[in-house]
Amino acid sequence: MFDKLTQKITDAMRFVAGKSSISEKNIEDAVDAIKMALLEADVNLRVVRRFVNATIDEAKGEKVLRAVDPGQQFVKIIHDKLVSFLGGTDTAEQKLNLKGPDVISTVLMLGLQGSGKTTSSAKLALRLKKEGRKPLLIACDLVRPAAMEQLAVLGAQIGVPVHREEGAADSVKVYHNALAWARQNLIDTLIIDTTGRLQIDEPMMAELFRLKEAAQPDEMLLVADSMTGQSAVDIAKTFDEKIGLTGVILTKFDSDTRGGAALSLKTITGKPLKFTGTGEKPEDFEPFYPERIAGRILGMGDVVSLVEKAQEVIDQKEALELQKKMEKENFTLQDWLDQLRSVKKMGSLQSMLEMIPGMQGQISEDDIDKADLRRQEAIISSMTRKERANHLIIGPPRRSRIARGSGTSVAEVARLIKKFEKMRGMMKKMAKYGKNPNNLMQAMQGRFS
Repeated sequence: MFDKLTQKITDAMRFVAGKSSISEKNIEDAVDAIKMALLEADVNLRVVRRFVNATIDEAKGEKVLRAVDPGQQFVKIIHDKLVSFLGGTDTAEQKLNLKGPDVISTVLMLGLQGSGKTTSSAKLALRLKKEGRKPLLIACDLVRPAAMEQLAVLGAQIGVPVHREEGAADSVKVYHNALAWARQNLIDTLIIDTTGRLQIDEPMMAELFRLKEAAQPDEMLLVADSMTGQSAVDIAKTFDEKIGLTGVILTKFDSDTRGGAALSLKTITGKPLKFTGTGEKPEDFEPFYPERIAGRILGMGDVVSLVEKAQEVIDQKEALELQKKMEKENFTLQDWLDQLRSVKKMGSLQSMLEMIPGMQGQISEDDIDKADLRRQEAIISSMTRKERANHLIIGPPRRSRIARGSGTSVAEVARLIKKFEKMRGMMKKMAKYGKNPNNLMQAMQGRFS
């Protein structure tokens, strides 16, 4: 995500990076390049103007011009401004405002047809389920064909009950029936998938308003397609004026290489971005953290989110043992196989690589050879336990047997072993970074020099 924006802002930073002193001209050149990058990213013109004015006012002060390292100080200002425009450092409003377990909370999902509203409803239900809540999905999209069926399939997939009424014509009545069922079955959260249209019209708004009045929801979340850029911002503004919103969910966030919607929403609508859809799986749904996203835009990665993803699939005790192996170069082919299988559970490889400092925009989905990853897994799986524990014993006869067992060639087996040896050395260096966070910070700042 943000590939183009990240690259252009990184290029703009070169006007000030690595200089012992910078002039107002250096700052103007850098800010002008950032302005063009934001406009090309489809950021709202008013937002761009505010961003540029705020940055110039602060950057031209003595704080930067007389700083010991003006380049790094300028990067910090850009980072802080991005955080502010994305939503600020106070993440309280990014969280859902739900009641305690003894009172039923209600979330109204709004959006146009095709925005990913039904899928996002299920993703949100799964997230709340993992947090210990008992959600119920309510199929109140009575217009789109197969909407109820889609929600039922998704609900079964994630293990969340779905209330639907075939042939129903009144969404308010469906809601009341679902509420009665929820009270009898100790449900604490209702997630209502509402009707959508290809475009905003009065009948849809009237129905949504009736449903809002009946349900009195705690959260009214607009689901918008981030790929539509400024259109998503305009839609959010209209929904907020007509119905009222408490927040926004941006879908297809992993495919949004520009970032215009994310950077414009908070400033234009005043409503926080609460979640992003980052893939097709029910698990591909993340809370929106302005500081982390600002780091990704600046090419600094998002190590915290990467660690959180890893913690969901990797046992902490195993992770500590793995770190010790990496430090001592005792990392084996069996460990590699285990990591390959764990990574597959964490989602898109590209989305994970973009969380690593310096990797933004360096690797595209096309660059990731998924067939090669499957081939690697097949080769290692064809080895014996002794071979996985000690790759040095894999001579020519063993390589021939492994190649036959994995359906590959001897050359491919040899390449994998050579790649593994090189990777072990790199892992030892990365393990050392973990012991000294300052080294990692310097490596990230070196991205601009």
